[in-house]
Amino acid sequence: MSNSITSFNQQKDSLFILVKSLSKSEKRQFNLYVSRLGGNVDAKFFSLFKFLDKMKTYNEKEIIKSNIVTKQQLSNLKAHLYKQILISLRLNPSHQNIRLQIREQLDFATILYQKGLYKQSLKLLEKAKGLAIDNEEKNVAYEIVELEKVIETQYITRSISSRADILSVQAKNLSRLNVITSKLSNLSLQLYSHLLQNGYVKNNEELDFITTYFNQKLPKYDFSTFGFREKLWLYKSHLWFSLLTQNFLQSYKYASKWVDLFKGRKDLISLHPVFYLKGKNYFLEASFLAKNNRKFKEELAYFEKEIEEKSIPFNSNTEILIFLYFYTNKLHLHFLEASFSEGEYLVKIINAKIETYKSRLDYHHVVILYYKIACLYFGMNKNKECIAYLGKIINTKDLKVAEDLQCFARVLNLIAHYECGLDYDLERQFVDTYKFLLKMENLQEVQKEFITSIRDLSDVYPHEIKNEFKKIHTRLKKYESHPYEKRAFLYLDILSWLESKIENKPIAIIIKEKSNKLSKRL
Repeated sequence: MSNSITSFNQQKDSLFILVKSLSKSEKRQFNLYVSRLGGNVDAKFFSLFKFLDKMKTYNEKEIIKSNIVTKQQLSNLKAHLYKQILISLRLNPSHQNIRLQIREQLDFATILYQKGLYKQSLKLLEKAKGLAIDNEEKNVAYEIVELEKVIETQYITRSISSRADILSVQAKNLSRLNVITSKLSNLSLQLYSHLLQNGYVKNNEELDFITTYFNQKLPKYDFSTFGFREKLWLYKSHLWFSLLTQNFLQSYKYASKWVDLFKGRKDLISLHPVFYLKGKNYFLEASFLAKNNRKFKEELAYFEKEIEEKSIPFNSNTEILIFLYFYTNKLHLHFLEASFSEGEYLVKIINAKIETYKSRLDYHHVVILYYKIACLYFGMNKNKECIAYLGKIINTKDLKVAEDLQCFARVLNLIAHYECGLDYDLERQFVDTYKFLLKMENLQEVQKEFITSIRDLSDVYPHEIKNEFKKIHTRLKKYESHPYEKRAFLYLDILSWLESKIENKPIAIIIKEKSNKLSKRL
């Protein structure tokens, strides 16, 4: 495991990551860009680029030994190379989008204005402003209007009165919407940060705090004036709030609205592919949490079709997100259908892609995939494989991984050891798990009740074991709909495991039967 962590940490040099993210066409573009500069083909920064491109892991000592640059010069040379690569990428047609085009037009108009060519500058600005407003780029649209106002004060025409009125109204409306958007995006960011740091609300006090915070920070608005951008940030804010408060029906509602925004403006998918992918992932996650199997399968099938038809822009950024979101939800599909064995083929694919993308993947996301793979193996009754993947999480002590995930990895580890008959190691596992939960200050009643019960099972006679499982099930069942304890069952279906022991059936059969009953009710 330590080698795996080291491997990830070695990749964290910004320039090295940028070089390794370049596609073959982008590298060709950079070679052409350097050659066009004249006299730069043999320049030190280009030699450094070629050397980094050949390296498998970043090693500063090897760079110094290559005699390309001295240790004292390395920092400046790296900064220069980084800048040149970015300039080359900006010139690459594959990175040209509406936002860059608008910025370019604004830059050109500024140059014309500085040369005193006011009429030409205003003409270019009018075109750029229309493009910005059509594509919901209202921040830059406001910048354009402000420059138009400056130019109009110097370019005197008979229409100055009407132009002044028009520009004043435009500036006022854009400013108002930009302020609301800023407030909504701030609220969204703060709620998301709270979710990452603290997880779901755990008691009435936390619920009151987050509800009060949300209501106080939500700005007053007129929904009828909202465009795509304002609605997007509003839906995001409501989504984070509903996730924090574990209101999964509301999560489903606002994730659905988020995705529908893009379905109504498909032209904006190419401009905001990351927002589109994130919205799609949250909609799938909300459908999964709400156990809406039909909607989940429909949306996942549509997602797969979009990937196959390449209708979502594919670049270094979206490539990673598509991998994470698609394969996470492919695993979720097998959890919903209890088709664990049929999903085992995904493990090899996921591990191969983790290896491919390791220089650009946050290890937090890798650990989440490991936990889901562990759950897949647990559902297949392959407990040794389950324990192996849980070990990758439990041993990751020097990384800040979501506390909830760490907690439930340890609880599942206890169950897997019990299932394997590894009783000799169970006491140590119990002590380690309990110590960790206490240290995290995250010990829920479900966890406390369960791990104590598992420990006590070692003293139960074989002929009494089924009756003991029934008692544990009864004690835990009351928490299934508890507003703050129910989150435990999102990470680990303890009740289905207990039912499998009571009814002497594989856990996959128990989950399948529950899924069928739920589908009939829906």
